[in-house]
Amino acid sequence: MRAGIILQARMASQRLPGKATATVAGRPLIEQCLLRLIAAEAAPVFLATTTCSEDDVLAAVAERLGVPVFRGSVEDVLNRFVRCAERFQLDLVIRATGDNPAVDIEAPGRLLSALLRTNADYVGEQPLPYGAGVEAMTRDALNREALLARDVFDREHVTTYVRRHEDQFNVVTLAAPTALARPDVRLTVDTPNDLHHMRQLYARLGDGLHPVIEFIRAWDHLERRSVA
Repeated sequence: MRAGIILQARMASQRLPGKATATVAGRPLIEQCLLRLIAAEAAPVFLATTTCSEDDVLAAVAERLGVPVFRGSVEDVLNRFVRCAERFQLDLVIRATGDNPAVDIEAPGRLLSALLRTNADYVGEQPLPYGAGVEAMTRDALNREALLARDVFDREHVTTYVRRHEDQFNVVTLAAPTALARPDVRLTVDTPNDLHHMRQLYARLGDGLHPVIEFIRAWDHLERRSVA
């Protein structure tokens, strides 16, 4: 069973254009995301981006880090995942997104282990800080979902159809490690304010592969300082 971590990313963003190359602790956001997934050592990492020329810069960052690149549909991200899994002959897929430069390094290993242990189609984990988690699913489930999902929202968000149709898929939700069960903490970059806050977190911690618990502590410190 060949597993892989697929990171989806593109430069286009309605709320924060070009965020994938915005710098966080001296590195492009996309690089911070890739480095953390590589450090997970759970499976090889792949970048799934689009065929648009503006995404050449993302492919270049990935290639510099030794991460293979697949380029596919702009809007149909589900199809992009299916074709990426086919191209690299992946049986098990960990889905990660390019918004999350503080993703839990241990999460891919936990979910991959659970996917194999439970014989599930899909495994998620709750509750974690928003932006700290990943998702895992089999290539077979991914292919079945691609045949069934017709709504544009489901095609764009990849796993929503599976999570809504537990009658058609074996969906398993793990309980997150107790110390990381902080859904009130936001560790994603979707808006200018998110980017500012992430830069503050990294400024406090310094560049590096910090555990999620350290980001949670840094978040709490900034929140206390804000209140004061």
